[in-house]
Amino acid sequence: MRSPEELRSLVEGYLGDLALTPELHGQAESVRYALVGGKRVRAVICLATAEAAGVEPEVGLPAAASLELVHAFSLVHDDLPALDDDAERRGRASVWAAYGEAIAVLAGDALLTEAFRLALSYPSPEVGRELAQATLGMIGGQYLDITGSTPDEVTLHKLKTGCLFAASVGMALWVAGVPEREQAPWRAFGDELGLLFQIVDDVLDGDGYVLTHGEEGARRLADEAAGRARERLAGVPADTSTLVDIVDGLATRTS
Repeated sequence: MRSPEELRSLVEGYLGDLALTPELHGQAESVRYALVGGKRVRAVICLATAEAAGVEPEVGLPAAASLELVHAFSLVHDDLPALDDDAERRGRASVWAAYGEAIAVLAGDALLTEAFRLALSYPSPEVGRELAQATLGMIGGQYLDITGSTPDEVTLHKLKTGCLFAASVGMALWVAGVPEREQAPWRAFGDELGLLFQIVDDVLDGDGYVLTHGEEGARRLADEAAGRARERLAGVPADTSTLVDIVDGLATRTS
C-alpha cells in the first residue's frame, strides 16, 4: 500500500499535467491559479480507498482530481464579495482579487464542469452521480450557512463539509467496482471523515465547534470521531492501513 505522501504526489502530478478543455481559452489561466496549493486530502482519501478496494491508485486519479476541482470551485465562489468576501486564499490573492469578480465566477463554473468531465470518463455513470449528489449537498450546506437557516450544526457540517469527504470514499468504491451490497462498511467510514476534519479545523481556527463546545469539548468530539472512523475501518475486509494513517493525520494535524 502506498503512503499518503506518495498518493498526494500522484495527485499533484496529475493536476499539473491536466489538459483543460481548449474552448476555455484564456479562462484556463484562472482555473489553474485556483488549483495551486491545498492538502489534497479528499483526493488522497479517494486514491487510498481505491487501492484498498483492489485497484491501482492511478485508476482513481480522474475521480480524485474531480473532487479537488469541485473543492476548488467551492473556494473560488465562497471567496467572492457576495459571499465571504475573502481577498486572500492559501497565502496569496484569491481568484477574484487577482482576476476580478467576473473571471472568478467563470473560473468556478469551469472548475465544476471540468470536474464532471473527469468523473464521467469512467464506464460506470455512478462515479459522476456520486459526485453530483455530493456537490448538491455541499451547495445546500452553503445555503443553510449564509442564510442562517440550518436546523443544527451536525446537519450543516454533514452537508457543507462532509458530503465531499463521503464522496471521496464512495466514488473510489465505484471506480474499484465494489458491488453496492458490499459498500456499507466503507461508507460508514466515509461518513465520519467530514465531521473529523471539520471539528479539527474549528479547533485550529477557534470557531465553530469550539464556540459551542469549548476547545476541550471540541477536541473530545474530534477524538471520538477519529475513534469511530477507525472502528468502521476495522469492519472493512481489506488492508486499510493507509486509510488508518490518514485518519491519524487528520486527528492530529496542526495546520
